[in-house]
Amino acid sequence: MQLRNLFLFLLCFLTLSVAAQEKTGKIYTFKIDKDIDPAMNRRVKIALEEAVAEEASLIIIEMDTYGGAVNDADDIRTMILESEIPVYVFINKDAASAGALISIACDSIYMAPGGSIGAATVVNGTDGAAAPDKYQSYMRSMMRSTAEATGRDPKIAEGMVDEKIEIEGVSAAGSVITFSVSEAINYGFCEGEYKSIDAILAAQNLQDMPIVAYEEDSIDKIISFFLSPAISGVLILIIIGGIYFELQTPGVGFPILAAIVATLLYFIPYYLNGLAENWEIIIFILGIILLAVELFVIPGFGIFGVLGIIFILGGLVLGMLPNQEFNFDFVPASQLFAALLTVILAALASVGLVFWLTPKVNQWGAFSTITLASTQERSDGYTSSFYSNTLMGKEGVVHSRLRPSGRVAIDGEVYDAYSRGDFIEQGEKIVVISTEGTSLKVKRLEA
Repeated sequence: MQLRNLFLFLLCFLTLSVAAQEKTGKIYTFKIDKDIDPAMNRRVKIALEEAVAEEASLIIIEMDTYGGAVNDADDIRTMILESEIPVYVFINKDAASAGALISIACDSIYMAPGGSIGAATVVNGTDGAAAPDKYQSYMRSMMRSTAEATGRDPKIAEGMVDEKIEIEGVSAAGSVITFSVSEAINYGFCEGEYKSIDAILAAQNLQDMPIVAYEEDSIDKIISFFLSPAISGVLILIIIGGIYFELQTPGVGFPILAAIVATLLYFIPYYLNGLAENWEIIIFILGIILLAVELFVIPGFGIFGVLGIIFILGGLVLGMLPNQEFNFDFVPASQLFAALLTVILAALASVGLVFWLTPKVNQWGAFSTITLASTQERSDGYTSSFYSNTLMGKEGVVHSRLRPSGRVAIDGEVYDAYSRGDFIEQGEKIVVISTEGTSLKVKRLEA
């Protein structure tokens, strides 16, 4: 009898200890209140990690979203399903599309008055039309498996995606399922209707537990600042302007340094948020290389220069978009338009700045030691002739094809030369018609 009493005493003591430990735990909260995209994916990942670090005993998500990218929603629902800490979701009005998938992954669903959940059909980002069946099939599979994992009706979850699914007493064929609060409670997709998270905690006698809310740290705030289209536009202006001035005055250093810093500040925030991919950054770098080749290696301005400009602008635009490699099906048209507008306006502004600023650069004291600001007149004894006038009228042969620049051989010596626009083949005879500049101006010697 004494052993039995002792056993009961120990059992009660352990039960109370566990209850007290649960009571003194923390509740961690964060919001999903924007489109489901790489930035939101990153926010959820950081929040769940912080909840573990805070030793929280419960996580509550406040949800209000119309959905977003399927791949990011898949990442988020997987993180929630794998969480060792129970996760509740409070749908504060809307959990549509990808938001419905994330909500179903949570251990408990609560909804605010007037809230809704469902309508998870996958649509493209151009006109909002339903995506091809392979995408719908993938979404149906995720909704079904997620509902099974959390003890909810998988057929209803599928019906939130596929309008062809008919469930007796729930939905008719031809419309996807979207539940109101009462319907969601009736069919097991909501545990109760509450006006706030505080009301949920009070109903479960958890109101005395400390609440820790997710807050962006300094790095996240800086990243968000540089993700602003206005700031991105300014950075693009500095990038293009810096590249131009460095190409005009090689070796100065400051313009290219400014361009490099602006490039890092532009791409790093988008990269950390999963928007800019490695291949998109490579396209931008390749554009700079092609432009440099056109300016320093190949005379004139041709295909390399055009491709360089296209690659530079293309890399800047692609870095702002939530595409998956070469798949742009689910990039919202509004986001694509915003990216194009930001880059184009910034590029035009940089061109205008270049035309306005170039004449003023020589007036700056900082550039007086590295640029020639004064005009050197012929009357003062200055001349642009690099070669002796004795070469004027001399005949020779083309040493390497003139197209229109190349090299010619005259009296056994090889000189840089250019024609008046004609292509002159190797071995053809030429005559020198001007010696001014650093190359001889020649023409084909007619028989």
